[in-house]
Amino acid sequence: MDWIGSTNSLLVHTVLFVVGFSLNIFGVAYDRILLILTTAVSLEAIYLAIFIQMAVNKTSQSLQDVEEDIEEIAEDVEDIQEDMQGLGEDVEEIQEDIDEIQKDDQEDEVVDKKTQDSLAKIETRLQNIIAEIDKVKSKK
Repeated sequence: MDWIGSTNSLLVHTVLFVVGFSLNIFGVAYDRILLILTTAVSLEAIYLAIFIQMAVNKTSQSLQDVEEDIEEIAEDVEDIQEDMQGLGEDVEEIQEDIDEIQKDDQEDEVVDKKTQDSLAKIETRLQNIIAEIDKVKSKK
């Protein structure tokens, strides 16, 4: 189908028309020449219309496939956004927990080793979660 509309196609058709009209030199009547050329051009137009419709159908199917892919990507983006919101809520809860623990520690003025270790782990996890959120945001 790439041949249709190419320079080679134009040259071949030009040669065929010149040959067709030069058949009069060999004694073929203009009536017959015009009949044959008109019939050939009509058939060619029909086939070109069929080829064009086939190309349109193929393109339409390809566009439908792309549209489905875009819809899937949009759904994936929505899922990621929901996950990020959930992570944000988790971060807020963890931060609130950290704030409460710190207030309790200040009120008690007694901080033992286990509490300090727990706080360090929570802060590390919080930093990891924040880093993951930043990575997810940067990928968008």
